[in-house]
Amino acid sequence: MRKSIAGSVVVVTGASGGIGRATAIEFGRRGATVALIARGRAGLDGAVRDVEATGAEALGVSADVSDPDQLESAADQIEDRLGGIDVWVNVAFTSVFSPVREITPAEFERVTAVSYLGYVYGTLQALKRLRGAGAIVQVGSALGYRGIPLQAAYCASKHAIQGFNESLRCELLHERSRLRTTMVVMPAVNTPQFSWLLSRLPKHAQPVPPIYQPEVAARAVVYAAEHPGRREYWVGFSTVKTLLGNMIAAGLLDRYLARTGYSAQQTAEDRDPSQPANLWHPADADKDYGVHGVFDDDSRQSSVQAWASRRHALLAALGAVAGTAAAAAAVVVKRRIGGGEDARVGG
Repeated sequence: MRKSIAGSVVVVTGASGGIGRATAIEFGRRGATVALIARGRAGLDGAVRDVEATGAEALGVSADVSDPDQLESAADQIEDRLGGIDVWVNVAFTSVFSPVREITPAEFERVTAVSYLGYVYGTLQALKRLRGAGAIVQVGSALGYRGIPLQAAYCASKHAIQGFNESLRCELLHERSRLRTTMVVMPAVNTPQFSWLLSRLPKHAQPVPPIYQPEVAARAVVYAAEHPGRREYWVGFSTVKTLLGNMIAAGLLDRYLARTGYSAQQTAEDRDPSQPANLWHPADADKDYGVHGVFDDDSRQSSVQAWASRRHALLAALGAVAGTAAAAAAVVVKRRIGGGEDARVGG
């Protein structure tokens, strides 16, 4: 199953920075009309300009995805201005970097409302509005399968999204719907979140290496929107190792992360106490943070694993050819060895 992105109307939530913004730009490059939803006005306006710079039409709508009424109003505006929606991409999230014992109930509730229920509310709008064989893409995380210290609220939300999406996928298959939902499971990505999320860490927060640039994630999201029949796409060898390792030896990972998880998520620099926190209010309301975070020098521009994940059929065919060639070579070698032995015996 393959969708044509050119000419499609695509909605991206959390589009003012990071993966959401890079994804909106990539859709624009591919000829889509892009609607961007986010809270921060400066970041949203900057993202719209970036999409328009690709030659695509873009519409920015300010809304908080944790409020279903705001999200419905945003979807109404998008349909009124751009027409029917073909693809809906859920990206928006927030988080708290902190040990569990220091996170307040209100903070847990807020992270859940944005990072989990925001996906649910976006999906409900998509189910009502997507036309034809539309696609819903959930931007997930390896942390939706493997929790790590200091990000309990975020990990819990990503776990919830994974379960929600599996249930929805089964229902759509049962209905024989032409609409599809898929998830893109992300590694650590160099986004502005590490400079604007609420943090109680003594040092500046960082993603657990290896780190990938948002454009790597964006290419995977667009490909998933074009090929939504697959239930999941994994991005980065670190994602593969994390998910497989957790299946095989979750207890060992618990102990490993207990030893390394705190230091791996902090730089050597002290946290700036004046750092903004976008938990309750957008950090990019008056300042545009752009697509990338502050880890450009340490981030990867590509992922061989993500490339391979998009080419399962080709790799399977090459594997079959290689297997056939190896089997044929083995037969030839066996015959040669057998002929030599016969000759020696006969002599």
